[in-house]
Amino acid sequence: MRPRHHGCVATIGAFDGVHLGHQAVIRRLLEKSVEFGLPSLIIVFEPLPREFLAPLEAPARIMSFWEKCRALEALGVDRLLRIRFNEQFRGMSARRFVDDIFVAGLGVRYVVLGDDFRFGADRKGDIKLVRERGLRFGFEAGSTPTFAIDGERVSSTRIREALENADFDTAEALLGRPYSISGRVIYGRQLGGTIGTPTANLELRRLRAPLSGVYAVEVSGGGLVNALGVANVGVRPTVDDSIKANLEVHLLDRELDLYGRHIEVTFRRKLREEIKFGSVEELRENIARDIEKTRAWFDRVRNSNQKI
Repeated sequence: MRPRHHGCVATIGAFDGVHLGHQAVIRRLLEKSVEFGLPSLIIVFEPLPREFLAPLEAPARIMSFWEKCRALEALGVDRLLRIRFNEQFRGMSARRFVDDIFVAGLGVRYVVLGDDFRFGADRKGDIKLVRERGLRFGFEAGSTPTFAIDGERVSSTRIREALENADFDTAEALLGRPYSISGRVIYGRQLGGTIGTPTANLELRRLRAPLSGVYAVEVSGGGLVNALGVANVGVRPTVDDSIKANLEVHLLDRELDLYGRHIEVTFRRKLREEIKFGSVEELRENIARDIEKTRAWFDRVRNSNQKI
């Protein structure tokens, strides 16, 4: 934290997904930023505390850190402070966190928290504690009410459940946008090209994805706008029995060199689970069927929209 960053309006959280509940907190943050005439700042931890404590058991990330940065910037947030979560922060009390980070480090004038947010060792920090420290050090604090849709709280957990069940309508309703994964296209094993279905491979930059299987998708970026494709999210069991999740997308009726470019893959419909096939030939045949299913589904969607 640099001296020139002293003086701000701040909040803290995981903000995984930057969903409608997060956006309500951010709107309040930006309102206070204007009111105080100070920059808005969001504090996040990397890795997320649960990833640090139990990486194999932590919930799958809805978005990568890079995607989160882009989403927060698009909403108008001025600054993002990334704190490396380690043993030191694991044991830091909530009171010390407020005193060292909010007060000494950032010189906050106002702190916005979600009404159910907890922080610090044993999750003992809450809006009550922050307000108490604010009275001592001369800053204010306020909480935002729970954001609910149809009487149920919007949360990252609900979105993960929707994605796991391929319920993209619910995920979109909670996120405020269709669910997508974006990233830079990297060189893969190039097996797709040898069997007639070249794929673009994306860096997921997370321990694992919140969904897996084969999907009908739309791809934008790198010269594409809503191009149709078939995407596989998983660990490529037929190819290498890897345990690292990856995303591969085959574009329909398009041949474009996307290496090194950033693209966004929007998920529209699940076609099937990821399967380990007995041979590359069997894999080729199933990919052909996935392509046929994708074309048929998008054709039905177009025809339905035209009737409306």
